[in-house]
Parts: sequence; C-alpha cells; structure tokens
Amino acid sequence: MNTIFIAGHSRLPSGMAAQNIYETLTITAEVDKKYGVIVTASCTLATAHGQEFIHQLLRGYSLQDGIEEPVAKLKSHYLGKAGNALISALKDLHKQYETRETHH
Repeated sequence: MNTIFIAGHSRLPSGMAAQNIYETLTITAEVDKKYGVIVTASCTLATAHGQEFIHQLLRGYSLQDGIEEPVAKLKSHYLGKAGNALISALKDLHKQYETRETHH
C-alpha cells in the first residue's frame, strides 16, 4: 500500500448542525507516502455536499509543501460556521503528518 491515513481534529463552535452528532470536527486524508499528496479527503461536516466540497478543495495538495495554501483556500472558499474549526483540523492533520515524517 502506497498511502497513509491521517486524521486532524478540532472543536466545533456551539449551535452547529454537526455538533449534535460530534463535538469535534475531524478531517481525514489518504496521503501518498512518497510525495505527501492528498489523494482523498473527508470530514465530519453534517452534509454530504460539505464533505465533497472539502474533498475537492484538498485533493492534490502535497503536505510536504506546508499547509498555508490549503488554509488560504479554505478561508476564501468555505464561508460556513465551521470555517475556523476546519482550519484548525487541517493544521492538526498537517502536524500529524509532520510528526509521522520525523519518526520514519
């Protein structure tokens, strides 16, 4: 298998639809081992549309290039209440990736 599975987590703001199911927001990504490229991404937003949007937004980014560009994309393209939580989860996911890289 040439990919790894990484998850990043953050707290959701109160009063969100997704919070009824989860108190935290999770972004998961399947990442190419060699180049750090996000092959697929998912998240625990309440709607399938939101989940697909995050997948489309993150797919193709290499975590080796840092997280600034996908964070900027999220800020400019996602205008829902979960924006800050998504950014925090994405930063956490990147941190998990970097931690893995230093241990292997």
